[in-house]
Amino acid sequence: MTATPALVDLEDVRPQVDALLAGHVARLTTELGALGDDTAPLVAAVTRMLSGGKRLRAAFCWWSWRAHGGEPGTPEAAAVLRVGAALELFQAAALFHDDVMDDSDTRRGMPSAHRAFERLHAEQGLLGDAVRFGASAAILLGDLALVASEQEFAGALADAPASRAAAAREVFDLMRTEVTVGQYLDVLAQAMPWGADPDADEARARRVIQAKAARYSVEHPIVLGAALADADGPALDACRAIGLPLGEAFQLRDDLLGVFGDPSTTGKPAGDDLREGKRTVLVARAVRLARERGDEATVSLLRDHLGDRAMPDDVVTRLADAIASTGAVEEVERTIEDLAGRAFAIMAARAWPEPAASRLAEVAHAAVDRRA
Repeated sequence: MTATPALVDLEDVRPQVDALLAGHVARLTTELGALGDDTAPLVAAVTRMLSGGKRLRAAFCWWSWRAHGGEPGTPEAAAVLRVGAALELFQAAALFHDDVMDDSDTRRGMPSAHRAFERLHAEQGLLGDAVRFGASAAILLGDLALVASEQEFAGALADAPASRAAAAREVFDLMRTEVTVGQYLDVLAQAMPWGADPDADEARARRVIQAKAARYSVEHPIVLGAALADADGPALDACRAIGLPLGEAFQLRDDLLGVFGDPSTTGKPAGDDLREGKRTVLVARAVRLARERGDEATVSLLRDHLGDRAMPDDVVTRLADAIASTGAVEEVERTIEDLAGRAFAIMAARAWPEPAASRLAEVAHAAVDRRA
């Protein structure tokens, strides 16, 4: 959605978060440079990962803070921006690790980190297994980003009142635990038999969405912003009631883009999720709807080819067309509309000041209506 960059730029949120991330890269360059030239590829990989992204998590945090009374240009504002940077660094860590576990070839139109380090292994004629070398490097890159995320978050709260720091820390720690467990649930779901019970498959996919994506992408950033503005318990509960369905809608949109998105805007090859065999709500619904109309050919097509990394483009197209023919896309779109509608209704009922109320709603719309 073209409006997303402009929304994140309002009140200089993105430029200031980007400056904080650039500062981290500069410090990392100095620290790792002292250990020798061999560390340069690590810095380059972190730089590439941090240079992309929509900064939606930082924007959700900022505009929630503003909606709950935060004022730009204050010391508190600087702390919120640092929390935004911590969220983006955590996102980078999650992506480094996620790409290894999903065995993804690309990230934002470029080779994923583990693939880049596999190539480095070959180019330098290193000994041992290139695949293992690449995976090891990417895992360590994720760990570096995690360390940086914790440093940034701790620095943001260093001068905060104890009650505010405790409230924000509780949200941040829960977010990190949930994402880690959610990633395991995703790995587990990919390893389990599927297709026999589409309703159970969808329930499992929804649990993964909630733990791995919805809360950390939307709910926790919104709650963090409110906590940094010293919001009370009912206000935080309202943020959770907004953030969870909105986050689910965000991930369901991502699942649709993973199959039907334009590679020039998503940065991923067409049908990449099909080759990776992602067990999404979209796929579960396609199987259920095909079964309901007695279309076992579509069920067999999905079960035989989903997760085939060597799948040629014409088969990817056949799978996407088969999914679309079941009506699953329309069902998922209706679910997105229902989830987002619930969130927007709660937002509309909140007595938030302008322009923060409108800006937060606009960022939310950008998250669920996007095409990349």
